[in-house]
Amino acid sequence: MSERLLHPFPGLRPAPGAAEDVAAPPYDVVSFDEAAAMADGRPWSFLHVSRPEIDLPPGTDSHADEVYAKGATNLAAMIEAGVLIRDEAPCYYVYRIVMGDHVQTGLVAATPVDAYLKNIVRKHEFTRPDKEDDRVRQIDEVDAQTGPVLVVHQPRPAIADILKDITALDPTYDVTQPDGVRHIIWAVTATVDVQRVADAYAPVDVLYIADGHHRSAAAARVAALREGRGGGSNAHERFLIVAFPTDELHILDYNRVIKDLNGLSEDAFLARVGEVFDLSPVTAPARPASQHDFGMYLGGTWYALATKRAPGPDAPPLERLDVKLLSDRLLDPVLGIADPRTDPRIDFVGGIRGLEALEARVDSGDWAVAFALFPTSIEDLMAVADANEVMPPKSTWFEPKLADGLVSYPLDV
Repeated sequence: MSERLLHPFPGLRPAPGAAEDVAAPPYDVVSFDEAAAMADGRPWSFLHVSRPEIDLPPGTDSHADEVYAKGATNLAAMIEAGVLIRDEAPCYYVYRIVMGDHVQTGLVAATPVDAYLKNIVRKHEFTRPDKEDDRVRQIDEVDAQTGPVLVVHQPRPAIADILKDITALDPTYDVTQPDGVRHIIWAVTATVDVQRVADAYAPVDVLYIADGHHRSAAAARVAALREGRGGGSNAHERFLIVAFPTDELHILDYNRVIKDLNGLSEDAFLARVGEVFDLSPVTAPARPASQHDFGMYLGGTWYALATKRAPGPDAPPLERLDVKLLSDRLLDPVLGIADPRTDPRIDFVGGIRGLEALEARVDSGDWAVAFALFPTSIEDLMAVADANEVMPPKSTWFEPKLADGLVSYPLDV
């Protein structure tokens, strides 16, 4: 593919002074109640666009027609009020996120849907049809891509240099969310600077989806829908991304809790675990120190687990993943969880919540056992994607999350 992967576009973004009012967490990391509380008294919060059911009567089906229509109405109202403005010419946007001591700086751009379909923008997860359907409706109804896809690329000195130059200037926005995470945006509007950014990123010939598989798949489906309709803008042929270098990503563990022991007593279950792992009880939460080690919380006790027959460095990329190892050697054969995507007896807890969240789940009596995993590396993620394989669900938890509302990609340009 000869076309470059990162294109400028005329973004839809907050007017000067409005970013603090607009910025919101991603639609899929907050519950209805959390979204409603966050948007209470904040009429311009982007949650009114991404979670518009908060503005409808309680009990409204979040997938009802009126929900998507309300999102479109709310977005139009923000534009009409001048809270959101649109750049007149194609721009890039540099996006920096600061969470404590962690800093990552990337580029907001539009990438071709065709590159996604040809696996040049590479995926590593299956998607769920119902979640895809939801995003297709949302994108098509509001006539914009409002949720960016987080992608990564190999570091390049020219990219680091141009980002350093841009971030030495005063930012366009500098917003601190209630969770303490700062989101800083520099709009690259001057034609000469847009070209400099395009030249720096031109050698990037592959991107890897880190977070946003459903948004990517939905963008491809919207593109197909709009091609079928004919006429109008061709903006649907690209979709909204934020691209970061791989060496700046912060990946946390993505842990598991299981509803029951599949008919086994605790003693019988521990015996089965001992066939696969060397296990020993510990007095503190057992956070794994390295790949192929696990923590397990059962009956009020933490256990450190070490894999007896760990995959070697030459094993296929998928077989090296701890999430696959745990599933293949314990969750499926012992606990009877063959498909973690659909089995209601398993749930997933992001590492940002800490191991205490696993204890709380099990101690509540609603869950029987929890497993703490070592974070999947970005190198393993890319190796799986390069091999055209698919990771088990919930293999990676990226933190910090991108904010919604700071830059959207309109489809009517």
